[in-house]
Amino acid sequence: MPTIKKHPRSKFYELLQQQVRNEFNASQQYVALAVWFDNDDLPQLAKYFYAQAIEERNHAMALVQYMMDTDHHVEITGTGEVRNDFADARELVELALEQEKEVAADIKALAKAARDEDDYTSEQFIQWFLKEQVEEISKLTTLLNVYDRAKGDLFEVEKFLHREGTGDGDDAGMPPVAGGKL
Repeated sequence: MPTIKKHPRSKFYELLQQQVRNEFNASQQYVALAVWFDNDDLPQLAKYFYAQAIEERNHAMALVQYMMDTDHHVEITGTGEVRNDFADARELVELALEQEKEVAADIKALAKAARDEDDYTSEQFIQWFLKEQVEEISKLTTLLNVYDRAKGDLFEVEKFLHREGTGDGDDAGMPPVAGGKL
């Protein structure tokens, strides 16, 4: 029977464990958004959010890998509530943007906890996630601006995403992902 790793739990590792759950929850929320767009025959928006769901899953698994690499116990818990009902497409993009802003605040709290604990390795690890949140917020702000400029014409938004792509490029600087990236 495998032994459970019992490193002392610092504030950083408590927050990191919670962030694993948050990232999985974000992934599930993005699946719900993608399905909503897919069900409305909006393939570019659906593709964008399906890709976001996979990206959030990969983020969770990178956090898991770091915890294993640093000999900390990892618990995979259930996720939180996922919203599925929306009045219009703008609500979905707004929700995604707010979700990324919340994740950014969580990542900043992780960076602060690592710094406060003089945990330089964890502080360095979390730097990639800080950079990633800037990019995510920027992408979703642009998507919301495009939606507004198109005055809600989803076919114009679809054309934009088709032309610009979903931005799901491979980032060589991403930390290792437990089980490998999807």
